[in-house]
Amino acid sequence: MSEQLVQYAVDGGIATITLDSPKNRNALSTRLVQGVADSLQSAAQDDDVRAVVLTHTGGTFCAGADLQEAAESGGEQLDPLKVAKLRTSQMRDLLRAIVAHPKPVIGQINGHVRAGGMGLVGACDLVAAGPDSTFALTEARLGLAASIISLTLLPKMDSRAASRYFLTGEKFDSETAQQIGLVTQASADPAATVTQWSAELVKASPQGLRESKGLTTAEVLAGIDQRGDELAALSARLFASEEAREGMIAFLQRRPPRWAEKYETVGR
Repeated sequence: MSEQLVQYAVDGGIATITLDSPKNRNALSTRLVQGVADSLQSAAQDDDVRAVVLTHTGGTFCAGADLQEAAESGGEQLDPLKVAKLRTSQMRDLLRAIVAHPKPVIGQINGHVRAGGMGLVGACDLVAAGPDSTFALTEARLGLAASIISLTLLPKMDSRAASRYFLTGEKFDSETAQQIGLVTQASADPAATVTQWSAELVKASPQGLRESKGLTTAEVLAGIDQRGDELAALSARLFASEEAREGMIAFLQRRPPRWAEKYETVGR
């Protein structure tokens, strides 16, 4: 049997979806994304579930796209653009599934969040981030852009902060993430915070939660439906480009991409 990358459990009215692929820092491989999507569907269909917790094993919540898988899609046997379109459409659909889910989705994070993983954070209704959490949008450094995940990030983040972190790729902590609207609470103990929130959510009726969530997510959902195809196409085009391929290979080889080589000492 193939290794299971996502764990799913239900206890006390709370469904917990755990990203469990620490070997590649819970990167968004095709299989992991599908596992999360399947778990979300299970939670939606379970009348006993009042809310969903999205969390992780290991020191990284999600490292973003699986760059090894993306780089290998450029092989001679595969059409890289076709593969990229499938991957980006899958990611768009996952973000929509979280935003449109009939039950609140809570992010419980105490680890690193990068690139596409940031989109998952933006899609959640509530997010508790612990002291070991760090965040960064690293796409621009790889020849990419935070295309699809902008659909869930831009409605949540302060506009000045979005400009800064989309462009620079700087790393920031959970306190900053709370200040700019990315997370709900920077918590010394995110598990305890999520337990507290969950205790409140299970008191609500399914209809009350569904309709209340719908009020808060309507604009985000409309944006996904309006621009999702366009941004998925942009993301696919960028992933299939030679510049992005160089960026991803350079990352995997732990070297600067060719466009950054002569600037390595700038700012040191």
